[in-house]
Amino acid sequence: MSTDPKVSVIILNYNTVKWLQKFLPVLMQKTQYDNLEVIVADNHSADGSIEFVRKNFPSIKTVYFEKNFGFAEGNNRAIAALAEGEYIVLLNSDIEVSPRWLDTMVAFMEQHPDAAACQPKILSYRKRNEFEYAGAAGGFIDQYGYVFCRGRFFEVCEEDHAQYDSVKEVFWASGACMMIRRSVWRQIGGLDDDFFMHMEEIDWCWRAHLCGYKLYCVPQSVVYHVGAGTLTKQNPRKTYFNYRNNLLMLQKNLSCVTAWRVLLFRLILDHLSLYRHLAHGHFAICTGILLAHRDFLVHQPKWVRKRMANQKFLRNVNPQVRFGLDFPRVVYNGDIVVDHFLKQKESFSELKL
Repeated sequence: MSTDPKVSVIILNYNTVKWLQKFLPVLMQKTQYDNLEVIVADNHSADGSIEFVRKNFPSIKTVYFEKNFGFAEGNNRAIAALAEGEYIVLLNSDIEVSPRWLDTMVAFMEQHPDAAACQPKILSYRKRNEFEYAGAAGGFIDQYGYVFCRGRFFEVCEEDHAQYDSVKEVFWASGACMMIRRSVWRQIGGLDDDFFMHMEEIDWCWRAHLCGYKLYCVPQSVVYHVGAGTLTKQNPRKTYFNYRNNLLMLQKNLSCVTAWRVLLFRLILDHLSLYRHLAHGHFAICTGILLAHRDFLVHQPKWVRKRMANQKFLRNVNPQVRFGLDFPRVVYNGDIVVDHFLKQKESFSELKL
């Protein structure tokens, strides 16, 4: 029997049979790790995805859900139902792995018991010398809740010249490819079902920070991500969840005084973003922003109850959260909106963290 810790790779699928056909064979061929289980969880696809997996990869575990639960609840259900590993990897269906991608991260997690999760270096599948939008070389956040990455500022993705090849403590690891320590998952809970999709892994990472853990990027492990495999960047549904969930994440995890100060400023900045998109004729994106703000404000009673439950849980795990720890130390104290659009900064290395 293998002495390596067991790893459960979870691929949550929704109508992406073309990516399963393309990347599952690569995953099974290049992942030379003995103690491994691969699980495909299907969010009620109608394109024959689950039939393809069951016919062509009988060794892969499968579960078919009766409806689309989204990224957050879908992964939660898949892990609860089938995952047995000491480590859990959330892996998008549109990712091509490279040799030793998995055992490199396992070795790192074994050597760093303070790590709740880690991610590999994520490069673009189409432009393989360029960082990919969803995670790049590790995620960060500024003091107003705007997220960015080593290797990605807003829509600007840097070329990879090994400038971020050092292991780095980060604020968040990308849900596109994220290795999670199972014991931490049990302790702090899974992804927030109300997020449905987008920002849920960042919210989870924030919770892990507040409970005393660290997150890392391990760039010696490399994967290639197609990106926008389910929803394009211009899709109003994607815009809606990104804007709404970002506000919800801030309200959940910041102390009361800080939360309302930051949220007020964010709502102003979001409206400036709306006017910018309106000027460029991006009407669908404008609709997504308006609906996100509407639902965030209209459903405040629900979000306040969620915040209170989250803060109570965090105080039980970490007494230092009694008055809110606000942002952990791996936060950029500047404003990347100003840095990027006014100061014309386009790379992570230009920031003073």
